[in-house]
Amino acid sequence: MTTQTSIAGIKLKSYVFNASGPRDVTLAELKKIGESAASAIMMKSCTIKPRLGNEEPRYAALPYGSIQSMGLPNLGYQEYIKMIPVLKKYDKPVFASVAGLSPADFPIMVKAFQQSAVDAIEVNLSCPNIKGKPQVAYDFIASANVLKKISRLGKKPLGLKLPAYCDLAQQQMMAKLIKKFGIKFVTCINSLGNCLVIDGHGEKPVIKPKQGLGGLGGQYIKPVALANVRMFYELLPKNINLIGVGGISSGQDAFEFLLAGAAAVQVGTAFQERGPACFNKIDDQLVKILTNKKYPSINSAKGKLKFL
Repeated sequence: MTTQTSIAGIKLKSYVFNASGPRDVTLAELKKIGESAASAIMMKSCTIKPRLGNEEPRYAALPYGSIQSMGLPNLGYQEYIKMIPVLKKYDKPVFASVAGLSPADFPIMVKAFQQSAVDAIEVNLSCPNIKGKPQVAYDFIASANVLKKISRLGKKPLGLKLPAYCDLAQQQMMAKLIKKFGIKFVTCINSLGNCLVIDGHGEKPVIKPKQGLGGLGGQYIKPVALANVRMFYELLPKNINLIGVGGISSGQDAFEFLLAGAAAVQVGTAFQERGPACFNKIDDQLVKILTNKKYPSINSAKGKLKFL
């Protein structure tokens, strides 16, 4: 069997691809994703102008994940638009990712990508690591203003990359906006922001930016990511697809997101630490699990979480 799936009507050859962030800044890095078993190419979250990002050290591997405060290092949206024709040669969907530093930035970038050959656009409302910039998705008035400006700029599917919501009321408010503005897919979750990891021997944080505060990723945040996927699965119509991200390093992790309701998963920390071989490994393991459990397809297992 295969793990073929689709996001917003876009066919994917497998259930697994990369999350925006790790190993996707340059064309050379994006080509390696194209050459890998990732079912799509998710580009780096880009801004209007190029950014170097935050000061080093800004990433640290941890026993069960990572902490980082990269600060959106990227080449600027115009450079990523130039890369799309090259990336399309890999015969897999290409997703843009945009992260405005102000409300006015989002429509400029979304309009430009709508006029490109990209397949879909993920709008990042949840980067926790920009100094002095709050996460837009925690402000529902600001989120509504952004979505109003970008929702009618073209026909390519729009998705939202959301932060961790730890309150049902937050998820309900965002679900209303998602339905109101015609969002086609939702990615849950971005790294868990403003976490602190301390090196007890050195008596200091393990990363430098923001006095050591950064986004936590990997297995540490999987329960939070699963909960967000499940709640949005229950709150949204089934034609709005969910992409799970957060702590996926094995086929078992991917299967749990499938049970929660995710139509696909993105891999971040595991990709950063293990490289592109992780995509094939996770998908192969998922195939074995589905086969052993006698599920004939991804859709036959999606959302089939059994409650106690």
